[in-house]
Amino acid sequence: MRYSVIVDTGPLVSLINRRDRYHEWVRTELATIQPPLLSCEAVLSEAWFLLQRVSNGRETLVGLLNSQQILVPFQFNQEVESITELLTKYTSVPVSLADACLVRMAEQHPQSHILTLDSDFQIYRKFKNQPIPVIMPNI
Repeated sequence: MRYSVIVDTGPLVSLINRRDRYHEWVRTELATIQPPLLSCEAVLSEAWFLLQRVSNGRETLVGLLNSQQILVPFQFNQEVESITELLTKYTSVPVSLADACLVRMAEQHPQSHILTLDSDFQIYRKFKNQPIPVIMPNI
């Protein structure tokens, strides 16, 4: 069965930054995943910031978007209430805005997996009590 893959900031930065310790792991995983990846503006904002000192990092990120290797179907303004609930629910984790958006995207794409380096996704739940399938290294 084909499923969507939602990409988090960590793997996105690792893919682009060849010096990152997870670069090869991400490349290997992506070789088994049919594009496009899905993401959200909050993840792209985090990645943009983290790629500021990576040679051609930001240009590569823009290239992934222009080539539609990464799509951004998430509409934050339509999800404010849901995101606010997730931010409140996971205050103790703590949850970032990007993570809350990805949890909501996992709800919107029920057959999806989240490609992440963040173990908090083993704590987060979609639809209040369902585990979120993740693709992540053994950290």
